[in-house]
Amino acid sequence: MEMDKILSDFDKKIKNKQLIIAVVGLGYVGFPLALEFAKKKIKVMGIEIDAHRLKSIAVRKSYISDISSQELNAVLACGYFKASSSFADIAQADVVLICVPTPLKGKYLPDISFIKNAVSQVALHLKKGALVILESTTYPGTTEEEILPIFQNRGFRHGKDFYLCFSPERIDPGNKKFPVQKIPKVIGGLSPQATQLAMSVYRIIIQQVVPVSSCRAAETVKLLENTFRLINIGLIDELSMMAHQMKIDIWEVIGAASTKPFGFMPFYPGPGVGGHCIPKDPLYLHWKAKSFGFHSRFIKLASNVINYMPEYIVKRVKDALLRMGSKLEGAKILVVGVTYKKDIKDLRKSPSIDVIN
Repeated sequence: MEMDKILSDFDKKIKNKQLIIAVVGLGYVGFPLALEFAKKKIKVMGIEIDAHRLKSIAVRKSYISDISSQELNAVLACGYFKASSSFADIAQADVVLICVPTPLKGKYLPDISFIKNAVSQVALHLKKGALVILESTTYPGTTEEEILPIFQNRGFRHGKDFYLCFSPERIDPGNKKFPVQKIPKVIGGLSPQATQLAMSVYRIIIQQVVPVSSCRAAETVKLLENTFRLINIGLIDELSMMAHQMKIDIWEVIGAASTKPFGFMPFYPGPGVGGHCIPKDPLYLHWKAKSFGFHSRFIKLASNVINYMPEYIVKRVKDALLRMGSKLEGAKILVVGVTYKKDIKDLRKSPSIDVIN
């Protein structure tokens, strides 16, 4: 009965536009989410510690490629979104979305310090009955093993004082075909009740929500998606090197193979992979698997092949110059395409930078 009342209260707040959402981290994930909720006349408080981002919002200038300054200006003019560096604003929020970075320490070690720091601040101000949703990509078990104890240490009881979920971000920068609202949202709660609450919230802006049985399952969904891509990119990179040795045109082969209407998905060789997700996410899974005594050979192998590609590109250029009677030293080289993917202003982990260096 108590859960029915909580769900009913959430639904009433959503229907009456009284729900208040706090978004912690206004990067390429949190910022678009915040604006989508605000467009639906939901009050959104963005919390961001980066002074440059806050200044950009204050002067109504977007710093995210998927959000135009005109779009930002229109949302700010409606009055449903504000941004600050104060975690104290969370005391008003019914829902808290955490969208902070999860980088690597060195090559292979996950760094969830941004998550833990953000959650520690959220726990200081969280109001009773609030729903907390982690969106930052991380290894399976993070929500239950790392996040839950932070709230418990401050006396919060799950299912009594607050609710906790994981919902992996799936935003694809620059993808006009699939903006935020058209990307199905996977949701895994610490309890079925938490999942229900999160589904009711995301349905405000997302066309399709996909519940799974647990936080761990939801955490693994995102890692599977990007591990699939990493391994297939590593495979085609290796095949491209092999084809070159065998004097076979790999592009011709991929084109012909792509005519098969089933059982084949084309991947293309390149100088490596970039962006925040594919170079890093599978290594989170690789690291966590080791704690269960399992060594993931595919992930490490694909990552090593891909990491070698910038060096391989330079070697191919050097060989081409030598065939023309020139040397790499002193040569003038034009690099066309520096961002990690086409048509976006984003240099994060771009392999082109490694090639240039």
